[in-house]
Amino acid sequence: MKKICIATGGTGGHIYPALALAQIWKEKQPDIEIIFIGNDNRMESKIVPEAGYKFLPVHAMGLTGNVFHKIKVVWLMFKAKGQAKKYLRQEQPDLVIGFGGYVCAPAAMAAHDLHIPVMLHEQNSVVGKANQVVARYAQGIVTCYAKATQFFKESKRNVRELGNPRASLAARVVKDEEYFKSLGLDPKLKTIMIVMGSLGSSSINELMKDALGQVDPSLQILYVCGKDNDGDLTLFDAFKNVHTVPYVDALRIYAMLDGIICRAGATTLAELTALGVPAIIIPSPYVTENHQYYNAKNLSDRGAALLLEEKDLNANSLAKAIQTGFMDEAKRLSLKENAYQLGTRNAGQDIVEWGEQIIAGHQSEA
Repeated sequence: MKKICIATGGTGGHIYPALALAQIWKEKQPDIEIIFIGNDNRMESKIVPEAGYKFLPVHAMGLTGNVFHKIKVVWLMFKAKGQAKKYLRQEQPDLVIGFGGYVCAPAAMAAHDLHIPVMLHEQNSVVGKANQVVARYAQGIVTCYAKATQFFKESKRNVRELGNPRASLAARVVKDEEYFKSLGLDPKLKTIMIVMGSLGSSSINELMKDALGQVDPSLQILYVCGKDNDGDLTLFDAFKNVHTVPYVDALRIYAMLDGIICRAGATTLAELTALGVPAIIIPSPYVTENHQYYNAKNLSDRGAALLLEEKDLNANSLAKAIQTGFMDEAKRLSLKENAYQLGTRNAGQDIVEWGEQIIAGHQSEA
């Protein structure tokens, strides 16, 4: 029986693609055992066990801050590597897969020391620091964007641009009309969703109020204000066409949307392209190395989305983008088709296949 160890953590952008791959691998091989290594004090320590997987905690930190903090981080990294090595000796996995976040570095280094093959997955256009550090240990690296692919090719790494496993899950989701109606929405109306990340964005919520006042009121809008912005639930009470909620299970309604306004998280864009949802993307400028901008630009350059940078954002520019992208039906359908063409609907299956090839190759060499 094969055993896979997945190292991931820090943010949902790393964790949910990892869980998607685990689910797809289990569907293909029900008897495979999949375990996770993650931070003991981050969201993965709760999410992974809730998903039914064995979770092995280590304590690591990101390499930021002043010189004294960085010294502490390096010390913790070596300590985490020792803990990861102990786990890997006990578990004896056939493959360790790093999905990003600083916790994957000690896990990958420990695997290398123990001669366990390593695979990495990079979700974003800009390669994360942890993946940069441990790329030299990897027998295979999976990317989602040409910019990241080129980075690894220049380093002469074994890289394949296979995409994000979340796209595979999104592609097979059946639309849930009852859930759509429960949000106060009419399935017969042209509908767009506005969601600025799971926590929302209060500053943009205010700007949206002015922008939506300029939009054709026949357009039905689902506005997801964010769990931390409950005060904004009443922001659009004067708009009969705007339905405001703090949270939505987007996968259940993506297929019923005529468009979306969103951030440029790698998982979100993987889901949207898998289903061909036309998008106006406003990248968050508050992320490492502005990677959301490059994620969004990849779609924009291919006519698969409209890109609005937050520094250029105002009510007029947003209202104009909505008119162009969603009310001009020819443009909307063009965005939809181009987005669909970029979808990697077999990403999960392709990654599983390559992972099995790496395991087989390692076993034949042993």
